[in-house]
Amino acid sequence: MPPCANCARETEILILDDEPIVCKRLKPAFQKAGYAVETFNDSASALTRVEEKRFDIVITDLKMEGADGMVFLSRVKELYPETGIIVITGFATSETAKESFRKGAFDFVAKPFKLGDILDAVRRFEESRKKD
Repeated sequence: MPPCANCARETEILILDDEPIVCKRLKPAFQKAGYAVETFNDSASALTRVEEKRFDIVITDLKMEGADGMVFLSRVKELYPETGIIVITGFATSETAKESFRKGAFDFVAKPFKLGDILDAVRRFEESRKKD
């Protein structure tokens, strides 16, 4: 049976962080909150996936081997300008924050972060989309 036309679909989130513990911590929390989540520990796999599928929200680390978070952010925005991007990083500086926002990030969260900080950022993005 197809889903009803009036039912809201789950918000789909892609999480990219080269630290597996971050993905292991975020994925179940977002799933419990009602989101569909895919996680990746390397930017190459995540880039391949975003070229196959549009996600509503992308949460990405900045400093990674291969394509870093800025390259990933730029590619996602190039493909899907409406996708919300939340940058998480252990290397937060005012310069990296400014560059993230310049490239289209919705929010910038320094590590270590509280789970609630990331959930709040996602909810704020969803609220901002409802106003559009």
